[in-house]
Order: sequence, then C-alpha cells, then structure tokens
Amino acid sequence: MKSHFVFRLLIAAIVLAAFPLPSMAQVSIGIGVSVGYAPPAIPVYEQPLCPGANYIWIPGYWAWGDYGYYWVPGTWTYAPQPGYLWTPGYWGWDSGNYVWYGGYWATSVGFYGGVNYGFGYFGSGYVGGVWAGNAFRYNTYVTRVNTRIVRNVYVNRNVYINRGPRISYNGGPHGVPVRPTAQQLAVARGRHLGLTAAQRQHIAIAAQDRRLLANVNHGRPPIAAVARPLGPSNRPAGFVPVRAADRVSTHPALVRHAPVVHHAAVSHAPVVHHAAVSHAPVVHHAAVYHAPVVHHAAVYHAPVVHHTAVYHAPVVHHTAVYHAPVVHHAPAYHPPAAHPAPAYHPPAAHPAPAPPAAHPGPPAPGRDR
Repeated sequence: MKSHFVFRLLIAAIVLAAFPLPSMAQVSIGIGVSVGYAPPAIPVYEQPLCPGANYIWIPGYWAWGDYGYYWVPGTWTYAPQPGYLWTPGYWGWDSGNYVWYGGYWATSVGFYGGVNYGFGYFGSGYVGGVWAGNAFRYNTYVTRVNTRIVRNVYVNRNVYINRGPRISYNGGPHGVPVRPTAQQLAVARGRHLGLTAAQRQHIAIAAQDRRLLANVNHGRPPIAAVARPLGPSNRPAGFVPVRAADRVSTHPALVRHAPVVHHAAVSHAPVVHHAAVSHAPVVHHAAVYHAPVVHHAAVYHAPVVHHTAVYHAPVVHHTAVYHAPVVHHAPAYHPPAAHPAPAYHPPAAHPAPAPPAAHPGPPAPGRDR
C-alpha cells in the first residue's frame, strides 16, 4: 500500500515537471466528495423566464448526499455583488472515482470541466449575458427573458452553442476530455466568493425531495429548473420527503478532502501541481479556501480602531469647557441680596403729636365768671 502511494507521488512529480503550470485553484475550492460511480448525464430541460433584472442563471447539476446523487434544479438568483459571475461546479474523474469541485463567484468565469450545462454555459465561459456597470444585460439568443419586465437585453448570435451530449463529468474513459486554459487557471487563482445563503438553502431543499434522487428518477428529474431558489416557504410543487430506506450504504464510501486532492493531481496537469504540494493536500486546501475570509476581515477592522480614537478626544475637551462657567457665575449673583434694608427705616419717626398739644382751653371759664 505504501509503495503504491510512493509510486503515485513519483508519477505526479514527473507530470508536474512536464507541465510547470501554476496550480488550479478549483482543486481547493469546494472539494467535497469522491464517489465510486459516475453521476447521470445532464438532462435536457427548458429554462424558466428570468423573473427580474440582475438575476444570474445557475444551471442545474447532480450533487451527492446521504441518499446518493440528487438533482439540484437550475434557478435564477442574485450575485453576491455586481460584476460577479458564476462558475459552475463539476465532477472530475480520478482513477475510477468521481470527485466534486464546487462552484464559486468571481469577476470572470473559470474552468467547469467542459461540461455542457446549457443556457450560456456550453463548456467554456458564459455567453448568456454580461455586466454593464451595476446592470446585467441578457443575451436573448441563448437566455429566456421576459422583455416586458427586463429591458437590459441584446442579441448576439456569434456565440458557440454546444448541441453535443450532456456528459456530466470531466476526464476518464468517457468524460469530457478538456483541460483548463491559462486564463481559466488565472481566474481560479483570483478572488472568489462562495455560495450565497439563497444557494445553500436551495441545495438543502433539493436534497430533501425524494423525487430529485437519481435512484428514484433514474436521471430524469421531474423538476429540472425553477424560477427562484427553493426555500422553506418555496418548496417545489408536490414535494415528497426522502425516506430512511432511500439512504445509500457507505459503499462506495464518501471520502473527504485528502484523498480527493491527491487524486485530482493525476487528472489534469495543473491539478498535479496542487497535489504535489500536499498529500498534505488537506493543509493546502484549507489555506486557499480561507484566504478571502481573512482578507475581508482585515479591511473591515481598520476603520473601527481609527473611529474609537477620534471619538474619545472631544469628550475630554467638552467637559473642561462646560465646568468653567459654573464657578464664575456664583460670586456675581451674591452682592445684591443685602442692599435695600437700611435705606427704608427713617420714615417711621413722623412728628404727628405736635398739633394736639397746643389747646389753651382752660382759661375760658374765668371769663364767664
């Protein structure tokens, strides 16, 4: 077992020397499972009309869960911010197993395995529309839009429409034989944003509908697409919960991360470079996936520290200015209180008794005599 592993590393090193391209970041984005048998083909279905301006089409695909492969319906949803486009996830063949590489948001469309998802995602890039500032414009040649509601439209017939088979995985004896271009690798190494909350909820609801299980619908899901993302209050019509008996056995086992990244190295030349850095691939995968989160937190933290310092200074200055007027005002008010009392006392001594004292009345009786 150990010698076999060493042999695989030697093969990886040889391929790496032959193709000294940078590592493909998709390998570290959303790697979830490795399954022992291939997913069904992508079904042919009708795209629902775009429900409003600035919605982005997310094509349907086969995902893996506790109940095996299940169909995640295509839907319209908002990008996390203007200017961002969706790179669909894809399954990649690796030594008899099928590895999932999750999708992501970026300012350009990266590699999605050459899988023909339709409606603008014909194996490379996206021709269903473009951003023009903060408004998304739709190419009605490949995208269904209600032009009475959505006015930002154009028609471009000079696009490649893949009308070939809908193989759902890359590589291997019967998969899509396509490798990423240098430009797609550059997109993969750039800044990414993961699934939005609406997308995660959409996937979770799809996983709970028994009718969407490949073991039940045999590769023909009854609901292939919906106009808006699924949610607790927007379940598909006729929703049927999965049953305990639908759960798949642990064989083929669901394998996470380390073996997946190592195998991916053998699939594509650029992927090999990524695997060679790790088998240890787990450590490298975690670092690449975490980077956007750390960068975002740093940008957000700086203004908080600066704001606290500016806010503290005015508080100290304001307290000093307010205290001084209180001390000055108290002595100015005291003198007037003891002023009028002595000036009002003299008028109390009036000389009224003088006139009554001069009555000479007693001599008058002597005259009568």
